[in-house]
Amino acid sequence: MPAIRDELIELRGLRFYYRDCASAKPNAQTLLLLHGYTGHARSWDSFAEAMSARYRVLALDQRGHGQTQWAPPTAYDTSEMVADVDAFVKALGLTNFALLGLSMGGLVSIGYAGKRPGGLAKLVIVDIAPEIDVEGLKRIQAGVVRSDVFDSIDEAYARARTDNPLPPDDQLRHRVQYSMMRRGDGKFTYRYDRALRDPANPRKGIPPEEGWRLVANIDVPTLLVRGEISDILSKPVAARMAKAIPNCRLVEVAGSGHPVPLDKPDAFLDAVATFL
Repeated sequence: MPAIRDELIELRGLRFYYRDCASAKPNAQTLLLLHGYTGHARSWDSFAEAMSARYRVLALDQRGHGQTQWAPPTAYDTSEMVADVDAFVKALGLTNFALLGLSMGGLVSIGYAGKRPGGLAKLVIVDIAPEIDVEGLKRIQAGVVRSDVFDSIDEAYARARTDNPLPPDDQLRHRVQYSMMRRGDGKFTYRYDRALRDPANPRKGIPPEEGWRLVANIDVPTLLVRGEISDILSKPVAARMAKAIPNCRLVEVAGSGHPVPLDKPDAFLDAVATFL
């Protein structure tokens, strides 16, 4: 079992939480993990433990998520999250590191890597591109505006299982457990800022044309992972992105939807470990 530290750090006026999973390998390279829109740093626990055989693994709770401080409601644009990553990398003095981002974290990774930061060595982008499939976007938007209060974690798990029958039970239960927080009345709700799921408070992402420009400017070896049945990243857009990035490998994970690390954790680990 690797040594794991729970850490807090002040960045850009907010308190950020991250998990630092030490490597068994001396002088190991660092791998920084960025979760998705409804995710958190603890989503990566089993993956981080597996990758710690070769990497020091850092899993960051992005602003408004998990145990990181909530930002003002208007301060959740992708550009803010990109600036957070830049500040985090500089604060920890990371060099020659690998970056992996899922979904929202993947867009943040595109925004960061597209500026050609000097310390970045490799990049993994999971099931996201500058253009998102409309049907998948509608599904996510409909999901986050539903009732977000539960009598128990088991009730929250039951909804998550109904929404997605694919993940292994232990992976889904772990994710749900760390996705919840107890309210003052004893009920449970999601552990991320309600402003992020308020349709009256839209976040500014990266416009598609700017996203494609950033993608083309990425100058490190890149792995693009797509879930075979993803409703977010279409096959044509994935192929275009793999061609747009100068040194990119595209891998499709069989039987997986959009949350590839959750749906097919073993296949995802194999794809990433082979590349890194």
